[in-house]
Amino acid sequence: MMKRILLPAALCGALLAGACSNMTREEQSTLSGGAIGAAGGAAISALAGGNAGVGALIGGAAGAIAGNLKGKGYWGRPARSAAPAGRAHFNRQQEGE
Repeated sequence: MMKRILLPAALCGALLAGACSNMTREEQSTLSGGAIGAAGGAAISALAGGNAGVGALIGGAAGAIAGNLKGKGYWGRPARSAAPAGRAHFNRQQEGE
């Protein structure tokens, strides 16, 4: 019985791990934000006595939006690819003074 469960679980894990390898940072942030939001929304809705499916839907949508904005660098640490354009020039001017 354990072997019947272990093999599909291992295959799903490998598929999920490999699926994110070709994603950009923004796409990864959107996906992880949606997953975390869906789990959180379902848990909060279930604990509050509501419909867990609706909570997961709303939480997933909100989490995906928040993850996308974070991936674009709108808050938190900016993404490496979203560095300000004039930053290197500004640092060189300060060093030369």
